[in-house]
Amino acid sequence: MASSPDFKTLEAAATWYVQLNDGTVSAARTRAWQAWVKSCPQHAAAWARVEKLQSQWAKIPPKAALSSLDAAKAQRRDVLKMLGMLLAVSSGTWLTVEHAPYRSMLAEHRTGLRERRSLRLDDGSQLELNSDTALDILFDSKQRMIRLHRGEILVQTAKDPDQRPFIVHTEDGRVRALGTRFSVRQLPGQTRVGVEQSAVEIRPYSHLDQPLRLEAGQQVTFNRDDVGEVEQLPAASSAWVKGMLSVNDWRLSDFVEELGRYRPGVLRCATSVQGLRISGAFRIDDTETVLENLSKTLPVKVRYLTRYWASIEPA
Repeated sequence: MASSPDFKTLEAAATWYVQLNDGTVSAARTRAWQAWVKSCPQHAAAWARVEKLQSQWAKIPPKAALSSLDAAKAQRRDVLKMLGMLLAVSSGTWLTVEHAPYRSMLAEHRTGLRERRSLRLDDGSQLELNSDTALDILFDSKQRMIRLHRGEILVQTAKDPDQRPFIVHTEDGRVRALGTRFSVRQLPGQTRVGVEQSAVEIRPYSHLDQPLRLEAGQQVTFNRDDVGEVEQLPAASSAWVKGMLSVNDWRLSDFVEELGRYRPGVLRCATSVQGLRISGAFRIDDTETVLENLSKTLPVKVRYLTRYWASIEPA
């Protein structure tokens, strides 16, 4: 019995699929593909996954499947998207925990450190991506879905004439919009949701039959098994959309951890100053200036071990 295809073989199968559907297929390319499939049992197993996906795509509108290619960049994007689907075939999930290292890499939309992005979705909804975020978008005839792999988003939903639900999937559960503006952040082992307008419905994966309704002005953190206490949504919690970090009486350690999201390298806070309190509005696109100004308001100094390793210490 042939072993399961490895990552490189699946990537090759994904590349073949994209090339065979780019509108320029030739007899020579078709023969080369056939030879590749027959040359190795793993190749045949990888292509069998492709055929399984093809049968599922027959029920999906063209926009949700891979589009025709018009550039090398578009080809690579579609190869990665196809590869993500192939990795999911054996388990029937979007991407399994086994393939967790690839989920963010294969995501359709990604931002790096110090990068934010705005997206206008097909239904007119507005999506804001914070720094270091990765997600996939899948709209079909039954639902509007976002799969958040990493990072943070702010969603402003639009009314849908077909009344399809708008759902954000995270590692921990589902967040369904109820005509609203809300944020979702994927944290290590948990998800935080904040509602600015209207309401959302939260369902942890272990309790899909026990939804929690979260109203405007509220936020909550949950994992796959439990939902935490509902809290008041902090003022200016989505200030990052405008390039700002707004804090009110935060512990210095929490501030340093949050600021670290917007700069490369390591940013540490010495134990002896972690409990100092800080308030204000800070530009996340200029973290060097933020660090320089800390010593003007707090009894601390910034020590640089290297350009990308900074430590906040007692003055």
